[in-house]
Amino acid sequence: MPNRKRHRRITGFPIMEGYKPFGIPMCELEAINLLFEEYEALRLADYEDLKHEEAAVKMNISRPTFTRLYDKARKKIAQAFVEGKAIIIQGGTYVTDD
Repeated sequence: MPNRKRHRRITGFPIMEGYKPFGIPMCELEAINLLFEEYEALRLADYEDLKHEEAAVKMNISRPTFTRLYDKARKKIAQAFVEGKAIIIQGGTYVTDD
Protein backbone atom coordinates (compact mmCIF):
# COMPACT_ATOMS: atom_id res chain seq x y z
CA MET A 1 0.00 0.00 0.00
CA PRO A 2 1.49 3.40 -0.96
CA ASN A 3 2.10 6.09 1.61
CA ARG A 4 -0.38 8.94 1.83
CA LYS A 5 0.48 11.97 -0.26
CA ARG A 6 1.81 14.75 1.94
CA HIS A 7 1.13 18.38 1.22
CA ARG A 8 4.41 20.01 0.30
CA ARG A 9 5.23 23.14 2.31
CA ILE A 10 6.04 26.30 0.37
CA THR A 11 7.10 29.56 1.97
CA GLY A 12 5.07 31.77 -0.35
CA PHE A 13 3.98 32.35 -3.90
CA PRO A 14 6.28 33.61 -6.67
CA ILE A 15 6.12 37.33 -7.49
CA MET A 16 5.09 36.49 -11.07
CA GLU A 17 2.56 34.14 -12.67
CA GLY A 18 5.00 32.84 -15.26
CA TYR A 19 7.29 33.67 -18.16
CA LYS A 20 7.01 33.81 -21.91
CA PRO A 21 9.49 34.10 -24.76
CA PHE A 22 10.29 37.67 -25.75
CA GLY A 23 8.58 39.01 -28.87
CA ILE A 24 5.95 36.31 -29.32
CA PRO A 25 2.31 37.05 -28.40
CA MET A 26 0.93 34.76 -25.70
CA CYS A 27 -1.95 33.71 -27.96
CA GLU A 28 0.61 32.08 -30.30
CA LEU A 29 2.42 30.12 -27.58
CA GLU A 30 1.98 26.73 -25.99
CA ALA A 31 2.38 26.78 -22.22
CA ILE A 32 4.03 24.44 -19.74
CA ASN A 33 2.55 24.25 -16.24
CA LEU A 34 5.13 24.50 -13.44
CA LEU A 35 3.60 23.52 -10.10
CA PHE A 36 4.12 25.72 -7.04
CA GLU A 37 6.05 22.96 -5.28
CA GLU A 38 8.33 22.52 -8.31
CA TYR A 39 9.01 26.26 -8.26
CA GLU A 40 9.75 26.03 -4.52
CA ALA A 41 12.18 23.13 -5.11
CA LEU A 42 14.07 25.22 -7.69
CA ARG A 43 14.08 28.24 -5.40
CA LEU A 44 15.47 26.29 -2.44
CA ALA A 45 18.09 24.31 -4.37
CA ASP A 46 19.30 26.90 -6.88
CA TYR A 47 18.48 30.31 -5.39
CA GLU A 48 18.85 29.56 -1.67
CA ASP A 49 21.68 27.11 -2.47
CA LEU A 50 20.42 24.47 -0.02
CA LYS A 51 21.37 20.81 -0.24
CA HIS A 52 18.55 18.49 -1.21
CA GLU A 53 18.36 17.07 2.32
CA GLU A 54 17.97 20.56 3.85
CA ALA A 55 15.44 21.67 1.26
CA ALA A 56 13.39 18.49 1.75
CA VAL A 57 13.14 19.22 5.48
CA LYS A 58 11.93 22.76 4.75
CA MET A 59 9.26 21.38 2.38
CA ASN A 60 8.25 18.58 4.79
CA ILE A 61 8.96 15.83 2.25
CA SER A 62 11.54 13.07 1.83
CA ARG A 63 14.82 13.70 0.03
CA PRO A 64 13.93 11.38 -2.89
CA THR A 65 10.60 13.18 -3.34
CA PHE A 66 12.41 16.53 -3.32
CA THR A 67 14.85 15.30 -5.96
CA ARG A 68 11.97 14.11 -8.17
CA LEU A 69 10.25 17.52 -7.89
CA TYR A 70 13.50 19.33 -8.63
CA ASP A 71 14.24 17.15 -11.67
CA LYS A 72 10.71 17.62 -13.05
CA ALA A 73 11.00 21.39 -12.66
CA ARG A 74 14.36 21.51 -14.45
CA LYS A 75 13.08 19.38 -17.33
CA LYS A 76 10.01 21.59 -17.75
CA ILE A 77 12.09 24.77 -17.81
CA ALA A 78 14.59 23.27 -20.25
CA GLN A 79 11.72 22.17 -22.52
CA ALA A 80 10.22 25.67 -22.41
CA PHE A 81 13.56 27.28 -23.32
CA VAL A 82 14.42 24.84 -26.11
CA GLU A 83 10.92 24.70 -27.64
CA GLY A 84 10.03 28.36 -27.06
CA LYS A 85 7.07 27.72 -24.76
CA ALA A 86 5.59 29.87 -22.01
CA ILE A 87 5.85 28.80 -18.36
CA ILE A 88 2.76 29.19 -16.18
CA ILE A 89 3.25 28.72 -12.42
CA GLN A 90 0.11 27.31 -10.81
CA GLY A 91 -1.44 24.33 -9.05
CA GLY A 92 -0.05 21.46 -7.08
CA THR A 93 -0.44 19.82 -3.66
CA TYR A 94 0.93 22.28 -1.13
CA VAL A 95 0.38 24.26 2.05
CA THR A 96 1.86 27.66 2.83
CA ASP A 97 3.50 28.89 6.02
CA ASP A 98 0.71 31.44 6.35
